[in-house]
Amino acid sequence: MDYRTEAPDIIKGFLTYHETIKGHSRKTVDEYYLDLRNFFRFLKIQRGIVPRNTELEDISISDIDLDFVRSVTVTEAYEYLSFMTRDKIKNQRSREAEYGTKASTRARKVSTLRSFYKYLTVKAKLIDTNPLQDLDVPKIPHTLPRYLTLPEAQALLSSVDGKNKERDYCILCIFLNCGLRISEIVGLNLSDIRVDHIRVFGKGSKERIIYINDACAEAINNYLEVRKNIAAIDKNALFLSNRRTRMSREAVHSMVKISLKKAGLDADKYSAHKLRHTAATLMLQNGVDVRTLQELLGHDNLNTTQIYTHVDNSELRLASEANPLSSFKPES
Repeated sequence: MDYRTEAPDIIKGFLTYHETIKGHSRKTVDEYYLDLRNFFRFLKIQRGIVPRNTELEDISISDIDLDFVRSVTVTEAYEYLSFMTRDKIKNQRSREAEYGTKASTRARKVSTLRSFYKYLTVKAKLIDTNPLQDLDVPKIPHTLPRYLTLPEAQALLSSVDGKNKERDYCILCIFLNCGLRISEIVGLNLSDIRVDHIRVFGKGSKERIIYINDACAEAINNYLEVRKNIAAIDKNALFLSNRRTRMSREAVHSMVKISLKKAGLDADKYSAHKLRHTAATLMLQNGVDVRTLQELLGHDNLNTTQIYTHVDNSELRLASEANPLSSFKPES
């Protein structure tokens, strides 16, 4: 998929702005394009431009122009959100049919639409009035992050074996000790590794330094001994696949799932991202303050980091025990 050749000009300008001026990653820009493409495909069905029984993926948006974009109403946007809540759609990654989308996914799509129309109104000045200015974001249910306990994390690390043992152990060690995102791990280059730290490029190409502990340093050094004997096709990539190219996100996801099963853990319950949650939670439980954790995880907003303070809040436990009724037992 390449929005440069697929997207109509009215959308292409918005995507180019985010990639070249805002510095958003190609993956983020592609997500914006998919969100907008799906929205305008829906509108073409809703307005009767194409037959109602047409599959979304069969609808072209090459004819979407300024007049079409300008005519969109907030009511149509809410109808689209309703459609995503209750109708069968096709998952872009798995290509499997599923019913409805999560509130967090709908919220992201609303953010894309609002950003698109703000660009048209404020930056490009192609329309005078923003029709989606008052579009509300769906309420996202508050859920606590799922994470491995310390014994479970130790069991996971102890379970690694096979021909890629050093590589897989190193990846899991970085997940659990440094709290990196999966995109940050697969994006690591040999040049990003230092004696006592890793240079990481996070969301929005923001660079940060992650200091590594002894366990991580040993895991990295052990893998580098193996890595130097591989005739890598991608000579810059730190983590290589069996084809000697940079490991993909999918390959890391698969490796994590296999390792979880080997450790006797529920691979349906946990994932690569849950290992990042595990690192954050274990550090917080062992005295790392929330602002340091924010910088380590690469969060722009402190509120994103503070969700971990609710996972195992010792002060709340002490407050419960301090209740004068905590030791009361009725006389038998």
